[in-house]
Amino acid sequence: MNKNVIVNLFKNFDKLNVLIIGDVMIDSYYYGDVNRISPEAPVPIVSVNRKDNRLGGAANVALNVKALGANPILCSIIGNDSAAEKFKVLLNKEKLSAEGIVNSEERITTVKTRVIGNKHQVLRVDSEDDAPLSKTENSKLINAITPLINSEKIDVVIFQDYDKGVITKELIEEIITICNNKKIPTAIDPKKRNFDSYQNATLFKPNLKELKEGLNIEINPSQAKEVESAIDQLNTTQNNKINFITLSEHGVFIKDESSKAQIPAHIRSIADVSGAGDTVISVAALCLALDQPITMIAEIANLAGGLVCESVGVVPIDKDQLLSEAIANLI
Repeated sequence: MNKNVIVNLFKNFDKLNVLIIGDVMIDSYYYGDVNRISPEAPVPIVSVNRKDNRLGGAANVALNVKALGANPILCSIIGNDSAAEKFKVLLNKEKLSAEGIVNSEERITTVKTRVIGNKHQVLRVDSEDDAPLSKTENSKLINAITPLINSEKIDVVIFQDYDKGVITKELIEEIITICNNKKIPTAIDPKKRNFDSYQNATLFKPNLKELKEGLNIEINPSQAKEVESAIDQLNTTQNNKINFITLSEHGVFIKDESSKAQIPAHIRSIADVSGAGDTVISVAALCLALDQPITMIAEIANLAGGLVCESVGVVPIDKDQLLSEAIANLI
């Protein structure tokens, strides 16, 4: 591998259209200082000096895709409430299209509020409805997605599942079938509820906890044979072309029908792991769309996930920083 190969890969990100399906949310932050404990209960008092709202969940995947130079097309359902209006304002601010966003009369917009004191998260409050979509709203979302796949040049589809109910088994089956018929690769970041429903996908990316829960087994991440055995067990029913497992401080493990690789984690000063999975699936999906070898997919996605963990809060990847790291570490 040489520098030109990596530089050209990153340039080619700019040519890609990426359709992202999943649970979107607002990540709301209160930042402040902690100088004392409350007299009412043994909890810290955060004196707030700054507030911030950011796009989260699958919308953070869209931000990562955009930061990498590609064109994200976001598809999801939000409520018909004040938070939904805030969400659309944030989309507009980031110059992201709302073409694939459906408003619901049945559910609220998900908001995750994090309280940061002395640069550390001290509390998170979730406002959400995580029930599966009704048949009516599931049809609305599918009807919003399919014309985009059929009318646009889509290079890869990402499923970003947070178990908030937007992604259903019916939606998964229908969209993956369409993608496979059109030879559009699919990249999956699963959660527990739909874990078994993602069949015949191109790339399946659970983390270690999700893999253990999905298979109901224990796995020692430091033992590559145990991870590989779990992947083999997984694929007896799911038939995914590539399985890509993130193992936190143990790095990542990737395997397809003909090869495999375990990539160790890079030493980092970890500030916050929030959003790392969003970044990893974004980078992996772009490399997948450009038909990269699985080792390249794993190496660059692994670097990207580590980089965003050095920042507090959910933040998208910095493309130039990732390129510099890739050149420094992969040549």
